[in-house]
Amino acid sequence: MISKQTGILLLALALLCGCGGKGPQRPSQRKGEKPREDTTQLALMEMTLRMAEAADQAVGQAVQAQEEPFALYEAHAWIHISDPGRTDEPALQPGKSYPVHMRVYTLEGKLLEDNQGTYTIGKNQLPHAVDRNLREMHPGAKMRMYAPWYTAFGQQGTEHVPPFENVIIDLEIQE
Repeated sequence: MISKQTGILLLALALLCGCGGKGPQRPSQRKGEKPREDTTQLALMEMTLRMAEAADQAVGQAVQAQEEPFALYEAHAWIHISDPGRTDEPALQPGKSYPVHMRVYTLEGKLLEDNQGTYTIGKNQLPHAVDRNLREMHPGAKMRMYAPWYTAFGQQGTEHVPPFENVIIDLEIQE
């Protein structure tokens, strides 16, 4: 049995490769007609949109099953702040580095990654949903985030996070 991610990748490859016949031709255009659209590109865009909608639905269902209140923040991330941190200090600033402890889980709760490091906000060192929403946090803050694959680790994934994986991310901005 193949995994969901493998199936999606096989479908994408099949769409790109076709049946091995003559490759796609440029859209023809008669004088006075609008150019015809590239149907392969449109099909891939439509497939990606459907996958993103399915991810949003799966993440939304996982959030609804939680007892804690979650709010939808930027980058389609659902967040519960368990500790706001030192709110007497300014929020984290883009371009500055902060020590962060990040644990990544599947929606089913399996631990995929446990990282501690110093990251610079706005330098694409963290998943987009994390990077974007850390700007709202203060030193010492703790939060849990539910993020769809397209704002988390994307279609490439990482060494420990598979491609197209919707995730739960526990974050702690360390002192």
